Amino acid sequence: MTTRSVRGTRRARRALRVAGTGAAALLALSACSSPDADSGSGTGDAGSSASSSGKLSGTVTVFAAASLKESFTALGKEFEERHPGTEVAFNFSGSDTLAASITSGAPADVFAAASGKTMKIVTDAGDTAGTPATFVRNQLEIATLPGNPDRISSLKDLTRSGLKVVLCDKTVPCGAAAQKALQSSGLKLTPVSYEQDVKSALTKVELKEADAAVVYQTDVRAAGDKVEGVDFPEAAEAVNDYPIALLRDAPNADGAKAFIDLVKSAEGQKVLTEAGFRKP
Repeated sequence: MTTRSVRGTRRARRALRVAGTGAAALLALSACSSPDADSGSGTGDAGSSASSSGKLSGTVTVFAAASLKESFTALGKEFEERHPGTEVAFNFSGSDTLAASITSGAPADVFAAASGKTMKIVTDAGDTAGTPATFVRNQLEIATLPGNPDRISSLKDLTRSGLKVVLCDKTVPCGAAAQKALQSSGLKLTPVSYEQDVKSALTKVELKEADAAVVYQTDVRAAGDKVEGVDFPEAAEAVNDYPIALLRDAPNADGAKAFIDLVKSAEGQKVLTEAGFRKP
């Protein structure tokens, strides 16, 4: 079954599905998985997808930070293989956009944010069930054109005249982290654009519309030879924790709990660390 992207409103009580992209293969993970693993048990709540046999079914809707796209898409496919009859539908975007959608009533089961600050928007609104758990961390890196033709070797180099640099918007976690790194080094940088999520910032470099962008290490790795990564020491001052939470009005709470368990499991952590994420 195909993992998809989804957006919608709680009033409609249904999700609009759009075919997802960018899935990575899960070789070792699939080999060590069994169809009955992490099946979970029914809660009896409205919207629960657990049958009388305890098996999961239905759609699990996951709102996740854009930087999680590749690894979560892979985990979604693994989840569907473990639980025949289920489907994982994703909405990948900037964490602040997702938080706003959730607090405005968009139906979702799971929220995975790129910062605790963004998750707090949802918890403060009373839209989570239980306490969010940090499952990975991520660090910034400079993405340059292949071969690094501008010889960028530091954060300070991004302030050079004539260099077209892109940052994430200050309201999203990758942008807030970039601002923190710049402040810690006493640098001022005026980008050619602020992008609404990290993938959009990276795309500017991939399309050669920008010379460099400050993104996550995981995004540089996912881009392969389309960009080149440059580490900078100030990034250590702006590491982001990624929390995940079951949402209060989850239409499929049983499926949501099982997906969160997979993300936090040894198998899930292996997929995430191979993508470049760091353990919490």
